[in-house]
Order: sequence, then C-alpha cells, then structure tokens
Amino acid sequence: MYRLVRCLTCNEIFFKTPYDQWPEYEYPSPLSTDVFQIVEKDDYQDFLKQHQDHPMENLEILKDSLVSEKPYSEPIKISYFKATNGKETFVIKKFRTRIDEPLAYQLIPGDYSLNLLRLEIQSEAISKQLEKEIDPSLISNHQIESFLKLFQKILKTIDLKNLDRIPEESPHPLEIYYKLDDISLVYLLRNCRNMFKGQAYRAIEAFIDRHKEDGVLLLKATYQIKIHESAQKRKVPIPIQNAYKEKQYIEKK
Repeated sequence: MYRLVRCLTCNEIFFKTPYDQWPEYEYPSPLSTDVFQIVEKDDYQDFLKQHQDHPMENLEILKDSLVSEKPYSEPIKISYFKATNGKETFVIKKFRTRIDEPLAYQLIPGDYSLNLLRLEIQSEAISKQLEKEIDPSLISNHQIESFLKLFQKILKTIDLKNLDRIPEESPHPLEIYYKLDDISLVYLLRNCRNMFKGQAYRAIEAFIDRHKEDGVLLLKATYQIKIHESAQKRKVPIPIQNAYKEKQYIEKK
C-alpha cells in the first residue's frame, strides 16, 4: 500500500510503500568467509518512533501532477508533485543526491507552475529528414535553408494557445511537442509554392503532409519549473483526539 504521511508537528513527510520492511544486505570484507549479513529494516516504524506522540495526517497525491527537471529515466534528479489534505495543497519535492541513497521527500507550502522558456522548430531534424527523403536533384541545400528560415518566420506569428499538444509523452518532462495549427500550415504551403516548382513542390508538399502530425515538423516547447512558495501559516495546536494519529508503533522483536 502506498501512502503519503505528514507529521503535523515537524512538517516532515514519509512515503509509505510495500518495500519499507525489505531487509538490507551488508557484504563483509574480501577476507571474510561469510557471504553476507541480513539487516532487518522497517523504515515506517522508525519514522513513527522518531515522531512519537506527534499528530499525523494522510496526504492524497494529485493525479498527473509529477514534473521533473531531468528525463524520467535519470535516477538522480529533483522531481515535484502536488498533494492535498483536503483543505490545503502542497508541493512535495522528491530527490536524492546519490544513486545509493533512498529517496527523500520535502513538503513545500504553495504551488508550482511551468513557465515557457522557448518555442522552436526542430531545425536539425528537419534538415536531416529532408536530405534523407527527398532526392538532392530536386531540392538543394540552399532551398533547405530557405525552408527553415520560412518556418522560423512563421513560428514568430504563432500563439501557443492555438496549438494542440500531441498525446504522446516526451522522454523529458519539461519538453512538450505541439502540432502546427491549420492557418500556419496553409501559410507554410502557400509560401513553399514560391520556393519550389514542379516535382520539387510536390515532394515538399508530401513531406509536410507526412510529418505535420507526429514528425519533425512538430513544434518543441521547453518549460522550466517555478515554485511559488507561500508564507507558512502560524501553527495552531491540534487536539490529538481530533487529528489523524497513527497507531502506536510496534517495537521490533
């Protein structure tokens, strides 16, 4: 069972998981004849012992609120997600500084937002894909550069609010891809008529049609996480009988 528990006295967080009681294995020195030693663990009971007689509450994690500064596959990173006790919403910071350390959780009163850093075209990917798909006898390197400049010019007129985000998740949580809107797409094709003729135009038109939905013509938006930390409310003593309190921890045998 996964559960986020907050100590109201210390404002500390524990993320309870089924793995809290998994043992650790200590390996002796190379000169020892022992294989390894099993060290019994119960992290949750240790947390309750540390916060004995403190009132506790459960926090509900808000769905789809996880954001991270690095790709999901990166083991050492800072991530944030939102949680609520039903009255207040908090930001929970999840992090570790070394790969062999357990994850740590820190409660931050307030909220976060994603601020747009830049919206850009995938210039390098477009150039490589054009060279790969279209015969160089039809389109020169100079025309490819002109096409990229045209796309950049159109980008400056685009309002992000008018774009549809593609449903597929990006490997990086702060990079989001959007489809070109219909008006910008028509403008791009219209200007390509002045740049490419005959077979060259038909080739570039087919290229745009192939890649406008899920390919190199998608616009790439890069965001940054901005934390909006609110002033800590003055703590009011909470009668234990009215607050959620964990059962007395069980001493290890």
